[in-house]
Amino acid sequence: MTRPSTHVWRLLKWGRTLARHGALRGLERDPNTPPRVRRLLRLARFGAIVPKRPRYAEAFRAIGPAAIKLGQTLATRADIVGEEAAQDLLQLQDRLPPLSFDVICAAIERGLGKPINELYASIEQDPVGAASIAQVHRAVTTDGATVAVKVLRPGIPEIFARDIETYDWAAAQLEAMGGELSRLRPRLTIATFRQWTLRELDLRREAASASELAEGMTAEPGFRIPAIDWQRTSRSILTLEWIDGIKLSDTAALDAAGLDRPDLARRLVRAFLRQAIADGFFHADMHQGNLMATTAGELVAIDFGIMGRIDKRARQWLAEILYGLITGNYRRVAEIHFEAQYVPAHHNVADFATALRSVGEPMRGLSVKDMSIGNMLDSLFAITRDFDMVTQPHLLLLQKTMVMVEGVATQLDPDINMWEISEPLVRGWIRDELGPEAKLADRLVEDVKTLARLPELVRRIEARFPAAGGAPPTLPLSEIAVVTDSLGGGWWRYALTALLAGAAGAAAVLALH
Repeated sequence: MTRPSTHVWRLLKWGRTLARHGALRGLERDPNTPPRVRRLLRLARFGAIVPKRPRYAEAFRAIGPAAIKLGQTLATRADIVGEEAAQDLLQLQDRLPPLSFDVICAAIERGLGKPINELYASIEQDPVGAASIAQVHRAVTTDGATVAVKVLRPGIPEIFARDIETYDWAAAQLEAMGGELSRLRPRLTIATFRQWTLRELDLRREAASASELAEGMTAEPGFRIPAIDWQRTSRSILTLEWIDGIKLSDTAALDAAGLDRPDLARRLVRAFLRQAIADGFFHADMHQGNLMATTAGELVAIDFGIMGRIDKRARQWLAEILYGLITGNYRRVAEIHFEAQYVPAHHNVADFATALRSVGEPMRGLSVKDMSIGNMLDSLFAITRDFDMVTQPHLLLLQKTMVMVEGVATQLDPDINMWEISEPLVRGWIRDELGPEAKLADRLVEDVKTLARLPELVRRIEARFPAAGGAPPTLPLSEIAVVTDSLGGGWWRYALTALLAGAAGAAAVLALH
């Protein structure tokens, strides 16, 4: 087990890295920053030559792969972090320094257990993309098919495990302080993040996810998933169909190809909603680097390392919440939050409905460009505090992806109206899944299954029917020693926590620029 002193050293080093690249300047200048924290931030940059223009991408890259993943998300939200910061962070999506071709060849042969010339007739030495987890090369198989070969960077699993262990330790120190930090449940959030990354580091899981998503999206015309070459795929190597396309971030190239950007934006939003609400299985890393358009107008998604799954009951809640916000039925939205146990029962449903109205009404009927995302987030955060809503880590992946999709759609069409696009699909799904015919069919199926299980239910009723709840069981969390005052008094603990929050909250810093 890693010693606390090692975790402290890593966190201080990351904080120093952020400060040295100018990424903490906004927090230091913010008048709402507590004086003690401001002094610590000044100390973090003491003796460093801070650039006049913050270098966000370099800072995130220097900290490590987990920080790069955060930066990729922020790159889609120029409306929050500013155009300058978003353009800088785009470098994190597929323009990282590549590994040498000799290292890649050795990794392919080690991963597939064969000489490379028995697998591919040719392979380009220069990668078409180099990201935080892997890099991709174009190749031609011995069968003559043009493919993309994704190679996991050697040593990445160990680096992720080390960094996440420190994040977990830091989260334990923050959560032990109680109050607002305890309500946000940072440890459970990190545990959920660990699950995502473990899946992303097994390329066989990514191949299976791509195959499953392709089956589910056959009902969505013009949305294409590359086919998997299973014979040239392993835990560390993924080979899939090569599809020529234009990155959705290259709006000039999209225009030059005569593609309808507003139509692409609408279809992207519909495709995501179909995945998340209708199918319950969605691509959860839909930033610009993972989305393309063919000259024929097809939308193409790549990189299926992070996928999300939502059960039917949660999808029903989600659909009703979205539809309630679209139609202004805030009472029903409030009731769903209580039914799902997202809001403690001691609060008043009517009061919560009024609070939701204060957030929803200013947004209804507006295009994205006319919304104040910052004001909306401030209002939502205030509601979660006022009504003691604890963080639901199982929904974080969905929330993160919705932010990405909105960011990409807005870049394609600044006038897009998310509400108008969402309403028909959400309304149709609610009618099909929650209408009287659907309820009757579900009831019949449920009754038949219950009768078939009756003997087992009698013997094991408690095991088969645990107490109902809106959120899934929490993930098991390891024991972590919490820093006590014996390490140097209350000031040391406060100082340490402030630095941890500064390093982990770089996203908030960007928003202040």
